[in-house]
Amino acid sequence: MIQFEELLGQLSTIQDAQLEQECCKVSREDVLLALKGTLRVLFPAYFSTPTMLEGVNLLQEVQRAWTIVFQQVSSCSNRATLLADQLLSSLVEVKRLALTDLQAIYDGDPAATSKNEVLLCYPGFYSILVYRIAHVCYQLNIPIVPRMLSEHAHTKTGIDINPGAKIGPSFCIDHGTGIVIGETAVIGSHVKLYQGVTIGARSFTLDAEGHPVKGGKRHPNIGNHVVIYANATILGGDTTIGDGCEIGGNTFILHSVPSNSKVKG
Repeated sequence: MIQFEELLGQLSTIQDAQLEQECCKVSREDVLLALKGTLRVLFPAYFSTPTMLEGVNLLQEVQRAWTIVFQQVSSCSNRATLLADQLLSSLVEVKRLALTDLQAIYDGDPAATSKNEVLLCYPGFYSILVYRIAHVCYQLNIPIVPRMLSEHAHTKTGIDINPGAKIGPSFCIDHGTGIVIGETAVIGSHVKLYQGVTIGARSFTLDAEGHPVKGGKRHPNIGNHVVIYANATILGGDTTIGDGCEIGGNTFILHSVPSNSKVKG
């Protein structure tokens, strides 16, 4: 027979001091509620529920939702409100970029019968859209929340885009499952990725105590009008794929590639 009080006492004695010190209670439910409202603001006909508000009332509700989230990671309520206002003000640019992504995916997939189908059905578009929102939060130096957003999209789609990555307009992900894009990656405009692509880091430099050195440029730069086919791996912060390159499937790249090159696996 389990002695619940005894079990609870044993669990409470097992602590991580650093974890306790850094403890920040952020509600996943609150984050997802704010995200859902934001998606509704961006594309009203596609992310609605019967209980959602409309127009100005919806914007006000989304502002309140983000303020609640940001208050959980900020000790200042005025700062939380300011961050929520800044996020909402960025949505014009987020939507402009999202529409270029939508067009790129539609143009890049002969199987897509309409943009409506892409928006409703394609995991690549959903992951990019959530990334664009998470990236704004990252740029505002909001802790934890950007990664919560990106991991939500990762869970739903199998596509892992770190919110710190810099991605230009007209970004196309086809199929998408297994794609990984690291925090310091820089991706130009009109880039197309297929499933299983990794834009990642080499082995990390270790400090004197043997711990990985955090920060620094660790992930590649991808130029404009680049196509990277399935299961290609490109690693390293000093690796640059030039404009107009075509990277074949199953390639493993650790060095820069000149513009307009074709690399075969």
